[in-house]
Amino acid sequence: MDGNGRWAQRRGLTRNEGHRRGKDSVRAVVEAARELGIPYLSLFAFSNENWLRPSTEVNFLMQLFHRYLLTETKRLMKRDIRVLALGDTTRLAPALRSALKQIVETTANNRSMTLGLALSYGGRQDITAAARRIAEAVAAGTMKPEDVDEATVAGALATAALPDPDLLIRTSGEQRISNFFLFQIAYTELYFTDTLWPDFREREFLQALADYQHRERRFGIVENGVNHHPLRAQN
Repeated sequence: MDGNGRWAQRRGLTRNEGHRRGKDSVRAVVEAARELGIPYLSLFAFSNENWLRPSTEVNFLMQLFHRYLLTETKRLMKRDIRVLALGDTTRLAPALRSALKQIVETTANNRSMTLGLALSYGGRQDITAAARRIAEAVAAGTMKPEDVDEATVAGALATAALPDPDLLIRTSGEQRISNFFLFQIAYTELYFTDTLWPDFREREFLQALADYQHRERRFGIVENGVNHHPLRAQN
């Protein structure tokens, strides 16, 4: 979800105002995905690298995330949406970590859609942590080296409860992955748009989905026809 700062600067506003307006886009996209019956949606809200931003901006973002969790719980429950936390939550402030834990527990039995919130997340760090857990299991004798396969690695990642994404959307005109779901997106369709995140609403989301629907996904295999899978959007 990129472009909050540029959106604000173009309007003579502070970067924090851009982040504040971006929160409205989060609600719009989550509700649109739920109405469309998309079972999985992940939002890359804050990366490990984002901790290097000015402390005033980081603190504002943490407060914004905290407010979102507190104000959206009832809405998520009403729409039967489950929330999963993805990332190194130990770096979050205690109050935010507690609110995140609470919303995960409160929505645990919801089944209509799963919303993954990537906070303090990084793809390389995720893979590194998974490798460490697997190495520890091998060292402890609970796993044999020859038993380690792709499924083992996938199961040790922060996204173990999620399927690999079918579609990854990046806003603001940037055309890079930026350390997001590096293991998981091996065959994910990529969609880049110049739209800045605060302007990315239901219409833009539908445009991305329409573009995806016209693509052929073969996963490296050419057979009699095209392999199609139900859409599970990752944003």
